[in-house]
Amino acid sequence: MNKLIVRELDQQEYKYILNRMIEFTDNRSAETADEIWILQHNSVFTQGKAGNDSFIMTPGDIPVIRADRGGHVTYHGPGQITAYILIDLKRAEMSVFELISVIEKTVINTMSKWKVPGYTDRSARGVYCKSRKKIASIGLRVRRGCTYHGISFNVDMDMSPWKSINACGLDLEMTQLKNETSDYINFSDVLFTFKKELIKELGYNDERANIVAVSYTHLTLPTKA
Repeated sequence: MNKLIVRELDQQEYKYILNRMIEFTDNRSAETADEIWILQHNSVFTQGKAGNDSFIMTPGDIPVIRADRGGHVTYHGPGQITAYILIDLKRAEMSVFELISVIEKTVINTMSKWKVPGYTDRSARGVYCKSRKKIASIGLRVRRGCTYHGISFNVDMDMSPWKSINACGLDLEMTQLKNETSDYINFSDVLFTFKKELIKELGYNDERANIVAVSYTHLTLPTKA
């Protein structure tokens, strides 16, 4: 099995991470290890390729950044788990739709630890609660057979910025794990569970020796020979 590198990158500016994802994908080779980057972002609205500017009603002081992922507008901020999935699909023998299902299952499995059921909708991918409120959004891009971008999972954050946008263009209400459970929420515990579940769902549960946990801010990325 190929090596998987998992990087925990704390809290980062969106534009910096976006540029590094693109750089990583452009420079990776057939031998480059797949990576997962797990982090939180400073407050930002991001507009996907299908984005409609009318869905951003009152951004206020929060910056709006256009991204090359699929989907419409979403919000990132502290208290939200964002995971970027940098995988060679051919080598993983996985379709992009199978990867989306893996990501959704990761969130649902994590939510279950706090006794919150999660649901999916094939017509609007992501994870929802029984109230039909959305708790996790997915946006991916495939370039040269490799994915980047990923998932944002609302855990314990300031939810007020969501009221400034039509999230994902779906006219629905967003929620977070903290609002859906009576159990105590510790962000670090949720992050640990999410990371463990994602690694397992990607097929690395029996090959932990091939997982390299790396935690630092400045990324050392592959370069073309």
